[in-house]
Amino acid sequence: MGKRNAAKRLKTATEVRPSAWFDEPARGKGAHLHAIEGGRRGWHPDDGDTITNTQAPERTQRYQKTVKPRSENQAQLMEAMDTRALVCALGPAGTGKTYLAICKAVEALQKGKVSKIVLSRPAVEAGEQIGFLPGGMEDKLAPYLRPLYDALSDRLSPGQLKHMLAEGVIEIAPIGFMRGRTLNNAFIVIDEAQNCTYTQLKMLLTRLGWHSTMVITGDPGQSDLLPEFSGLAKAAEKLEALSGASVIRLEAGDVVRHPLVAEMLDVL
Repeated sequence: MGKRNAAKRLKTATEVRPSAWFDEPARGKGAHLHAIEGGRRGWHPDDGDTITNTQAPERTQRYQKTVKPRSENQAQLMEAMDTRALVCALGPAGTGKTYLAICKAVEALQKGKVSKIVLSRPAVEAGEQIGFLPGGMEDKLAPYLRPLYDALSDRLSPGQLKHMLAEGVIEIAPIGFMRGRTLNNAFIVIDEAQNCTYTQLKMLLTRLGWHSTMVITGDPGQSDLLPEFSGLAKAAEKLEALSGASVIRLEAGDVVRHPLVAEMLDVL
Protein backbone atom coordinates (compact mmCIF):
# COMPACT_ATOMS: atom_id res chain seq x y z
CA MET A 1 0.00 0.00 0.00
CA GLY A 2 2.86 2.33 0.84
CA LYS A 3 4.61 1.66 -2.44
CA ARG A 4 1.43 2.42 -4.38
CA ASN A 5 0.90 5.78 -2.60
CA ALA A 6 4.55 6.71 -3.12
CA ALA A 7 4.29 5.95 -6.85
CA LYS A 8 1.12 8.01 -7.06
CA ARG A 9 2.77 11.03 -5.40
CA LEU A 10 5.76 10.73 -7.71
CA LYS A 11 3.51 10.66 -10.78
CA THR A 12 1.56 13.71 -9.58
CA ALA A 13 4.75 15.65 -8.93
CA THR A 14 6.09 14.97 -12.43
CA GLU A 15 2.89 15.86 -14.29
CA VAL A 16 2.99 19.05 -16.36
CA ARG A 17 0.13 21.50 -15.92
CA PRO A 18 -0.68 23.27 -19.23
CA SER A 19 -2.09 26.25 -17.33
CA ALA A 20 1.31 26.85 -15.77
CA TRP A 21 2.59 28.12 -19.13
CA PHE A 22 0.02 30.91 -19.04
CA ASP A 23 0.43 31.67 -15.33
CA GLU A 24 3.34 34.08 -15.11
CA PRO A 25 3.61 34.21 -11.26
CA ALA A 26 3.73 30.41 -11.08
CA ARG A 27 6.63 30.23 -13.47
CA GLY A 28 8.80 32.45 -11.29
CA LYS A 29 12.10 33.79 -12.54
CA GLY A 30 13.27 30.66 -14.30
CA ALA A 31 14.67 30.41 -17.79
CA HIS A 32 12.46 31.62 -20.62
CA LEU A 33 12.13 30.01 -24.02
CA HIS A 34 12.95 31.99 -27.13
CA ALA A 35 11.85 31.07 -30.64
CA ILE A 36 14.61 30.60 -33.19
CA GLU A 37 14.12 32.57 -36.36
CA GLY A 38 13.20 30.25 -39.18
CA GLY A 39 14.82 30.48 -42.59
CA ARG A 40 17.69 32.69 -41.44
CA ARG A 41 20.53 32.37 -43.93
CA GLY A 42 23.99 31.60 -42.68
CA TRP A 43 22.93 30.77 -39.12
CA HIS A 44 24.46 27.76 -37.36
CA PRO A 45 23.87 26.43 -33.81
CA ASP A 46 27.56 26.92 -33.06
CA ASP A 47 27.29 30.64 -33.71
CA GLY A 48 27.32 32.79 -30.63
CA ASP A 49 24.80 35.30 -31.91
CA THR A 50 21.94 36.17 -29.60
CA ILE A 51 18.56 35.37 -31.07
CA THR A 52 15.91 37.96 -30.30
CA ASN A 53 12.24 37.77 -31.07
CA THR A 54 11.10 40.35 -33.58
CA GLN A 55 7.75 42.09 -33.05
CA ALA A 56 5.08 41.50 -35.65
CA PRO A 57 4.04 44.56 -37.66
CA GLU A 58 1.17 46.49 -36.19
CA ARG A 59 -2.22 45.51 -37.57
CA THR A 60 -4.75 48.07 -38.64
CA GLN A 61 -7.69 46.16 -37.12
CA ARG A 62 -7.21 45.74 -33.37
CA TYR A 63 -9.34 44.68 -30.45
CA GLN A 64 -10.66 47.60 -28.44
CA LYS A 65 -12.32 47.39 -25.07
CA THR A 66 -14.44 50.45 -25.82
CA VAL A 67 -16.16 50.17 -29.19
CA LYS A 68 -16.26 53.38 -31.20
CA PRO A 69 -18.19 54.13 -34.40
CA ARG A 70 -16.22 54.31 -37.62
CA SER A 71 -18.77 56.22 -39.65
CA GLU A 72 -21.57 58.72 -39.19
CA ASN A 73 -24.25 56.08 -39.70
CA GLN A 74 -22.67 53.82 -37.10
CA ALA A 75 -22.60 56.75 -34.66
CA GLN A 76 -26.32 57.29 -35.27
CA LEU A 77 -26.95 53.58 -34.70
CA MET A 78 -25.09 53.55 -31.37
CA GLU A 79 -26.87 56.71 -30.21
CA ALA A 80 -30.24 55.25 -31.18
CA MET A 81 -29.58 52.09 -29.16
CA ASP A 82 -28.87 54.27 -26.12
CA THR A 83 -32.01 56.42 -26.42
CA ARG A 84 -34.71 54.35 -28.16
CA ALA A 85 -36.53 51.22 -27.06
CA LEU A 86 -36.78 49.87 -30.62
CA VAL A 87 -34.06 50.18 -33.24
CA CYS A 88 -34.01 48.70 -36.74
CA ALA A 89 -30.59 48.57 -38.42
CA LEU A 90 -30.67 47.92 -42.16
CA GLY A 91 -27.55 47.63 -44.27
CA PRO A 92 -25.30 45.42 -46.37
CA ALA A 93 -22.91 42.80 -45.04
CA GLY A 94 -19.94 43.99 -43.01
CA THR A 95 -21.39 47.25 -41.72
CA GLY A 96 -21.23 46.13 -38.07
CA LYS A 97 -24.96 45.78 -37.44
CA THR A 98 -24.83 42.60 -35.37
CA TYR A 99 -21.50 43.38 -33.72
CA LEU A 100 -22.53 46.84 -32.52
CA ALA A 101 -25.87 45.51 -31.26
CA ILE A 102 -24.22 42.76 -29.22
CA CYS A 103 -21.59 45.18 -27.90
CA LYS A 104 -24.36 47.47 -26.66
CA ALA A 105 -26.16 44.50 -25.15
CA VAL A 106 -23.07 43.38 -23.21
CA GLU A 107 -22.42 46.97 -22.12
CA ALA A 108 -25.99 47.36 -20.83
CA LEU A 109 -25.71 44.06 -18.95
CA GLN A 110 -22.40 45.00 -17.34
CA LYS A 111 -23.75 48.40 -16.25
CA GLY A 112 -26.85 46.82 -14.72
CA LYS A 113 -29.31 48.48 -17.10
CA VAL A 114 -30.79 45.09 -18.02
CA SER A 115 -30.87 41.74 -16.28
CA LYS A 116 -30.47 39.50 -19.32
CA ILE A 117 -29.62 39.37 -23.02
CA VAL A 118 -31.86 37.56 -25.49
CA LEU A 119 -30.46 36.81 -28.95
CA SER A 120 -32.65 35.34 -31.64
CA ARG A 121 -32.04 34.32 -35.23
CA PRO A 122 -34.09 32.46 -37.85
CA ALA A 123 -32.90 28.95 -38.65
CA VAL A 124 -32.81 29.37 -42.42
CA GLU A 125 -30.17 27.88 -44.74
CA ALA A 126 -28.25 30.20 -47.06
CA GLY A 127 -29.78 28.97 -50.30
CA GLU A 128 -29.01 25.26 -49.88
CA GLN A 129 -30.62 22.27 -48.20
CA ILE A 130 -28.40 21.05 -45.37
CA GLY A 131 -30.76 18.26 -44.37
CA PHE A 132 -31.15 16.71 -40.94
CA LEU A 133 -28.40 17.51 -38.47
CA PRO A 134 -27.31 15.02 -35.77
CA GLY A 135 -27.71 15.53 -32.05
CA GLY A 136 -30.31 17.12 -29.82
CA MET A 137 -32.09 20.43 -30.30
CA GLU A 138 -29.12 22.53 -29.18
CA ASP A 139 -26.77 20.62 -31.50
CA LYS A 140 -29.11 21.10 -34.44
CA LEU A 141 -29.42 24.86 -33.86
CA ALA A 142 -25.74 25.50 -33.08
CA PRO A 143 -24.64 26.05 -36.74
CA TYR A 144 -27.36 28.66 -37.27
CA LEU A 145 -26.52 30.55 -34.06
CA ARG A 146 -22.73 30.39 -34.46
CA PRO A 147 -22.36 34.05 -35.59
CA LEU A 148 -23.94 35.19 -32.32
CA TYR A 149 -21.51 33.08 -30.29
CA ASP A 150 -18.60 34.56 -32.25
CA ALA A 151 -19.69 38.13 -31.50
CA LEU A 152 -20.21 37.33 -27.81
CA SER A 153 -16.84 35.62 -27.47
CA ASP A 154 -15.19 38.78 -28.78
CA ARG A 155 -16.60 40.83 -25.89
CA LEU A 156 -16.59 38.26 -23.06
CA SER A 157 -14.03 35.77 -21.82
CA PRO A 158 -14.78 32.07 -22.39
CA GLY A 159 -15.43 31.57 -18.68
CA GLN A 160 -17.84 34.50 -18.46
CA LEU A 161 -19.71 33.43 -21.58
CA LYS A 162 -20.03 29.82 -20.43
CA HIS A 163 -21.27 30.89 -16.98
CA MET A 164 -23.80 33.40 -18.35
CA LEU A 165 -25.18 30.90 -20.84
CA ALA A 166 -25.50 28.24 -18.13
CA GLU A 167 -27.26 30.63 -15.75
CA GLY A 168 -29.61 31.98 -18.42
CA VAL A 169 -28.27 35.53 -18.21
CA ILE A 170 -27.53 35.25 -21.93
CA GLU A 171 -30.15 33.34 -23.88
CA ILE A 172 -29.79 32.35 -27.53
CA ALA A 173 -33.01 31.03 -29.01
CA PRO A 174 -34.48 30.51 -32.48
CA ILE A 175 -37.38 32.67 -33.53
CA GLY A 176 -39.78 29.72 -33.44
CA PHE A 177 -39.58 29.62 -29.63
CA MET A 178 -40.36 33.31 -29.03
CA ARG A 179 -44.15 33.26 -29.33
CA GLY A 180 -46.07 33.95 -26.12
CA ARG A 181 -43.15 35.49 -24.22
CA THR A 182 -42.87 38.92 -22.61
CA LEU A 183 -39.28 40.13 -22.34
CA ASN A 184 -38.89 42.58 -19.46
CA ASN A 185 -35.58 44.11 -18.32
CA ALA A 186 -33.80 42.62 -21.31
CA PHE A 187 -31.73 43.62 -24.30
CA ILE A 188 -33.11 41.75 -27.31
CA VAL A 189 -31.23 41.39 -30.61
CA ILE A 190 -33.03 39.91 -33.62
CA ASP A 191 -30.33 39.06 -36.16
CA GLU A 192 -30.74 38.24 -39.88
CA ALA A 193 -34.26 39.63 -39.81
CA GLN A 194 -34.40 39.66 -43.62
CA ASN A 195 -35.11 35.92 -43.36
CA CYS A 196 -38.25 36.57 -41.31
CA THR A 197 -41.71 36.93 -42.76
CA TYR A 198 -43.87 39.94 -41.94
CA THR A 199 -45.95 37.79 -39.57
CA GLN A 200 -42.84 36.60 -37.72
CA LEU A 201 -41.54 40.16 -37.33
CA LYS A 202 -44.92 41.30 -36.01
CA MET A 203 -44.78 38.50 -33.43
CA LEU A 204 -41.21 39.41 -32.43
CA LEU A 205 -41.89 43.13 -32.13
CA THR A 206 -44.78 42.52 -29.75
CA ARG A 207 -42.49 40.59 -27.34
CA LEU A 208 -41.03 43.90 -26.10
CA GLY A 209 -41.62 44.44 -22.38
CA TRP A 210 -40.86 47.06 -19.76
CA HIS A 211 -37.35 48.49 -19.42
CA SER A 212 -36.20 46.59 -22.50
CA THR A 213 -34.43 47.46 -25.72
CA MET A 214 -34.95 45.60 -28.97
CA VAL A 215 -32.58 45.84 -31.95
CA ILE A 216 -33.50 44.29 -35.29
CA THR A 217 -30.69 43.85 -37.81
CA GLY A 218 -30.75 42.64 -41.38
CA ASP A 219 -30.04 43.28 -45.03
CA PRO A 220 -33.19 43.35 -47.20
CA GLY A 221 -31.04 42.77 -50.26
CA GLN A 222 -29.64 39.45 -49.01
CA SER A 223 -32.73 37.50 -48.05
CA ASP A 224 -32.66 33.72 -48.33
CA LEU A 225 -36.45 33.77 -48.72
CA LEU A 226 -38.36 34.68 -51.83
CA PRO A 227 -38.61 38.48 -52.19
CA GLU A 228 -42.36 38.49 -51.58
CA PHE A 229 -41.96 36.56 -48.31
CA SER A 230 -39.33 38.72 -46.60
CA GLY A 231 -41.06 41.25 -44.35
CA LEU A 232 -38.12 43.34 -43.10
CA ALA A 233 -38.34 46.18 -45.62
CA LYS A 234 -42.12 46.51 -45.19
CA ALA A 235 -41.90 46.46 -41.40
CA ALA A 236 -39.07 49.05 -41.36
CA GLU A 237 -41.12 51.48 -43.46
CA LYS A 238 -43.98 51.31 -40.96
CA LEU A 239 -41.72 51.55 -37.91
CA GLU A 240 -40.24 54.85 -39.13
CA ALA A 241 -43.52 56.56 -38.23
CA LEU A 242 -43.23 55.65 -34.53
CA SER A 243 -41.78 58.23 -32.15
CA GLY A 244 -40.16 55.66 -29.87
CA ALA A 245 -38.53 53.72 -32.69
CA SER A 246 -35.58 54.49 -34.92
CA VAL A 247 -34.62 53.05 -38.31
CA ILE A 248 -30.96 53.41 -39.28
CA ARG A 249 -29.95 52.63 -42.86
CA LEU A 250 -26.28 51.74 -43.33
CA GLU A 251 -24.53 51.89 -46.69
CA ALA A 252 -21.53 50.40 -48.46
CA GLY A 253 -19.39 53.24 -47.13
CA ASP A 254 -19.97 51.92 -43.59
CA VAL A 255 -18.39 48.51 -44.30
CA VAL A 256 -15.67 47.74 -41.73
CA ARG A 257 -14.56 44.39 -43.14
CA HIS A 258 -11.93 44.00 -45.84
CA PRO A 259 -11.96 46.98 -48.25
CA LEU A 260 -12.81 44.58 -51.07
CA VAL A 261 -16.19 43.88 -49.45
CA ALA A 262 -17.42 47.40 -50.16
CA GLU A 263 -16.15 47.19 -53.74
CA MET A 264 -17.76 43.77 -54.25
CA LEU A 265 -21.10 45.12 -53.03
CA ASP A 266 -20.98 47.80 -55.73
CA VAL A 267 -19.95 45.32 -58.43
CA LEU A 268 -22.27 42.48 -57.48
